Amino acid sequence: MSTVIITGSSGLVGSEAVNFFSKKGFDVIGIDNNLRMFFFGKDGSTLWLKNKLLKTNKKFKNFSIDIRNFNNLEKIFKKYSKNIALIIHCAAQPSHDYGKSYPKIDFSVNATGTLNLLELTKKYCPDAPFIFMSTNKVYGDNPNKLRIVEKKTRWEIKKNDKYYKGIDEQFSIDDCTHSFFGVSKTYADLIVQEYGKNVGLKTVCFRAGCITGPNHSGAKLHGFLSYLVKVSINKKKYSLIGYKGKQVRDNIHSNDLVNCFWEFYKKPKKGEIYNIGGGRYSNCSVIEALNLVEEMTNISIKRDYIKKPRIGDHIWYISNLRKFKKDYPNWKQKYNTKKILEEIIENFK
Repeated sequence: MSTVIITGSSGLVGSEAVNFFSKKGFDVIGIDNNLRMFFFGKDGSTLWLKNKLLKTNKKFKNFSIDIRNFNNLEKIFKKYSKNIALIIHCAAQPSHDYGKSYPKIDFSVNATGTLNLLELTKKYCPDAPFIFMSTNKVYGDNPNKLRIVEKKTRWEIKKNDKYYKGIDEQFSIDDCTHSFFGVSKTYADLIVQEYGKNVGLKTVCFRAGCITGPNHSGAKLHGFLSYLVKVSINKKKYSLIGYKGKQVRDNIHSNDLVNCFWEFYKKPKKGEIYNIGGGRYSNCSVIEALNLVEEMTNISIKRDYIKKPRIGDHIWYISNLRKFKKDYPNWKQKYNTKKILEEIIENFK
């Protein structure tokens, strides 16, 4: 078995995974139809990255298939069935705002698309680990119910709080307000778990915070750090939506994340979940990110404050990585937020 199937292969995480597993000697099959351009326009297009991947990875092939199309997906799984060693499912409608405006598209991509892939894994390659990119949005706005205090540049919780080191997998996903995007991803998250616990597939859900890196095609509705850098480089203004711009996110580099995939691939489990992100090692508020970019680029960024927050948005979210680190002690984080921003800025030059 030497083939890795990666959905969303031209996206941030997918492209990182293509490069990583190609270098490991795997044949990589990418499934990506650039639906991101349909969602977000030219800013969101990943065509440039697909072309780059095809040029630099001889063992990579891309198929422009929509994951909602079961029949077209099945042709791929049927063709490579005996050789499939791993499925990495990154394809998604990833935007909080877009999901609210177009809930049917959001659900069909995130929920139905995931179910299609699970069914095909069960039928053609049941021994292959199935890695699913979930999201911290499955927790809805429950994190906002923590005892959060306002500081000069961020919202924060006290050091003696049980969640100071981050939100863990025991945190409730119930009795709260979710975004439409959060709901579609929650369905996918739960069904991935069930195909592990109920059917016996080697599945895992990585509930990620903000994933970022230089391969991110940042757009206004998605891609926080990448879009922020793009705006500052082009000397435009940045809109801070709700919570005075002090809302906190942890940031994980796509390379650190794909190394999590590698550890899981070597020692898979069934129906597992992990909260994954920058944790206490790599996090910032929107204001802090803007300040860092201004400092690094010597460019003044105009700030437009919008009082009304997005429904279901987090005021403070940091991932607790204890569970994953305990199960996979060889994994090490390499990138903090400053190092991530330096790399993104350098890539824009």
